[in-house]
Amino acid sequence: MAEAFLGIVISAMATGLGAIPVLFLNNVSSRLKSLLLGYASGIMMAATTFSLIPEAMKASNIWVLSLGMLFGTFILNFINSKTEKLNTSNLKFLPDVDRKTLVIITAITLHNLPEGLSVGVSYGTGEENLGAIIAFAIGLQNAPEGFLVGLYLIHLKMSRMKALLIATLTGAVEIVTAAIGYFLASEVDGLVPFGLSFAAGAMLFVIYKELIPESQEDHHVKFPTYSFILGLISMLYLTLHFG
Repeated sequence: MAEAFLGIVISAMATGLGAIPVLFLNNVSSRLKSLLLGYASGIMMAATTFSLIPEAMKASNIWVLSLGMLFGTFILNFINSKTEKLNTSNLKFLPDVDRKTLVIITAITLHNLPEGLSVGVSYGTGEENLGAIIAFAIGLQNAPEGFLVGLYLIHLKMSRMKALLIATLTGAVEIVTAAIGYFLASEVDGLVPFGLSFAAGAMLFVIYKELIPESQEDHHVKFPTYSFILGLISMLYLTLHFG
């Protein structure tokens, strides 16, 4: 149980580790932001395509995958539509955050919930090394997500420590669902592939609707495009060798 708890915590806290570079960013120019968004988009696209979707397919079928992805996309589209006219200055907990950043924070937090569940269930099944492998794979993709949240918050002139804290909290929610998955492994196992499919749909919505369009706002659009491909290759390499 101690090994499972350690693996769960490390996987969840990888989001905060990924956000650590924001502590050294005083200001982010529009060009640098475009490059970083392109790179993060590539990483998240690879994580979705080569990690979340294959894991969901392995544990279920195309119907579960399709339903979960469509549901994830629908939920994020619903959240996006409801926040279009939201005055974020009235939010006591995030008064400095604009609508786009709020949607991205919400999306990443929601998509971390089923990922935590999958880590907990993997440890709870008792199969040798399965929990550690899944925790490592989830942790790999959590790191760039934490950096992405931190990047958006720093761009809004938020303090670096507060940006790091918020980014860390988006991943910390995995600990709760991982604990549920660990203790109820036999009962919730069927929910894992649907949850991973939901996470894939949510991430694809964020990539397509928010990240890629914003990475192209700079006049030199070819550089963020190369950055996207480099991010995808980087995550694919890590997935193939360590996932």
